[in-house]
Amino acid sequence: MTVTPTRSDGADALASAEAIIAQMATPAPDPTTRPGPVIRTRNLTKTYGTRNAVDGVSMEIPAGVVAGFVGPNGAGKTTTIRMLLALIRPSAGSVEVLGTPATHPADYLPRVGALIEGPAFYPGLSARRNLEILATLGGLSTARVGPLLAQVGLQGREGDLVKTYSLGMKQRLGIAAALLPDPALLILDEPTNGLDPAGIQEVRHLIGQLKEQGVTILISSHLLAEVEQIADWIVLLNKGRVVYQGWLDALLAGRQGTLVVEADGAHDLEIVAAVARKGQYDSTLVDGRLRVQAPASFARDLNQGAMEAGVVLTQLYSEHTSLEETFFALTEGTDGTDGTEGGAA
Repeated sequence: MTVTPTRSDGADALASAEAIIAQMATPAPDPTTRPGPVIRTRNLTKTYGTRNAVDGVSMEIPAGVVAGFVGPNGAGKTTTIRMLLALIRPSAGSVEVLGTPATHPADYLPRVGALIEGPAFYPGLSARRNLEILATLGGLSTARVGPLLAQVGLQGREGDLVKTYSLGMKQRLGIAAALLPDPALLILDEPTNGLDPAGIQEVRHLIGQLKEQGVTILISSHLLAEVEQIADWIVLLNKGRVVYQGWLDALLAGRQGTLVVEADGAHDLEIVAAVARKGQYDSTLVDGRLRVQAPASFARDLNQGAMEAGVVLTQLYSEHTSLEETFFALTEGTDGTDGTEGGAA
């Protein structure tokens, strides 16, 4: 496993990672021969004092997906990831990664790459040299260094000192380091944190490429809108507990959307509101537009009912329910103990 460290002193950070990185030298069984999900936890709990940072988390991540592990800051995401990587021990519950219990990390860590919080490298060395050092520490061939630098878009800049790199370039270099062992599972903790729009787009494109190559990717983030752009499986965490897990499309499709209607005047919109009520849907008038709480499938009936009532709609469109809106709807008014849990339990 390559865990890209987070401390600002590059030499100390790489030295502290040596014990973990060294486990890459031992090949592990191909996870495709194992049944079951890539990640499975059962009642996973981590307690600090009297507080449960992670509180009975049971989740499964199927193979081949980009899984978003999302929730607000303090939800327990990073703590859970550290337990997945055997960096800290659970207070209770169990963890399996690539079909292997976390009590035997040497059996699965060689097939896991991870970027935790942010990359740290020797600033006075080139990107190529930094990766060669990591590969050597892990007992890996340095032959992968060149292709990986090209894959993350650093070809042509691999000889530049890391201290001259932008934050986005350092993040891509960190992902390259995590890919050194050719992992079956890649875990990225806040991979777009602090990046500008161009850097976010670069990381998003890279994740898409890795998925096409068959890598299972777990992305932890508090930026729900960004995760929505790249994930197909989702685990929502709030106050240390899972409130939903399953396919992202199924989650969003299950939430009632909004039809936005414009007409020539308030009187016409009142007629449209009556048509909506007839269909058992509520509506509100906001800034001269009627907002009908109804799925996109109701648009045709709404338009037809308005026409039969003599009203011509000047605009009718459906607003997409975002992951952020869905998360707040699932967690509103709860203390983290209740929620809708779906998908694989």
